[in-house]
Amino acid sequence: MESPAAPPVPRPAAPARPDIPITTTAPVKQERRWSVAALCIVLAVLAGLGAAAAVTSASDRTRVLAVARDVPAGQALTDADLTVAEVSADAALTPVPAADKASVVGKRPSVDLRQGGLLTASQLAAGSGLGDDKQQVGVQVKRGQAPAGTLAPGDKVLAVTTPAQGEQQTGKDAEAPPSTLNAVVVTVSRPDASGNVVVNLAVADTDGPLLATRAAQGRIAIVREPRSS
Repeated sequence: MESPAAPPVPRPAAPARPDIPITTTAPVKQERRWSVAALCIVLAVLAGLGAAAAVTSASDRTRVLAVARDVPAGQALTDADLTVAEVSADAALTPVPAADKASVVGKRPSVDLRQGGLLTASQLAAGSGLGDDKQQVGVQVKRGQAPAGTLAPGDKVLAVTTPAQGEQQTGKDAEAPPSTLNAVVVTVSRPDASGNVVVNLAVADTDGPLLATRAAQGRIAIVREPRSS
């Protein structure tokens, strides 16, 4: 007789597995997206500011007159002497507007103009038309015979006749005041290597020949009269 089957032995329950949190990369990706978006916004703002600054800078530029070639003091300006340049507006500068070119042509600068420089109102104010209604004489003045670096167009001066070389005055002649001529400075050149300058003087019609004769002999010294305040 067969023995009854043994009842099945229950298997021990498997130990419960701890709950493992499920992680995803979504937050990291989302954070990166926000970083990229923020960076794009910053770059866009900077680009906009740069464009606005460029537009503002361009709008602040103005057309002015510049010197196209060297022009000595006292020489009438021609159309070819001037060109147009664009510069940023600056309250410290007073360049002549390009629109005034027609009115500037024919005027005489009071100082030497150098190629590439801006033409300013101060370079024309004193020298424009000065002495046109009088005789003008160019006087070469040696170093020490005129105030150094202080003569300017429009200055009233005395052209003083100095003794001739080797001439000695005695008695009453030595005490007599020197012969002088009233004149007005038209232009003053730059000093040469020896320090000599050429001063263009405007004088009365009757004084031109006499001044020219004395200047040719190198017998002219210049005394500047006091400037009015």
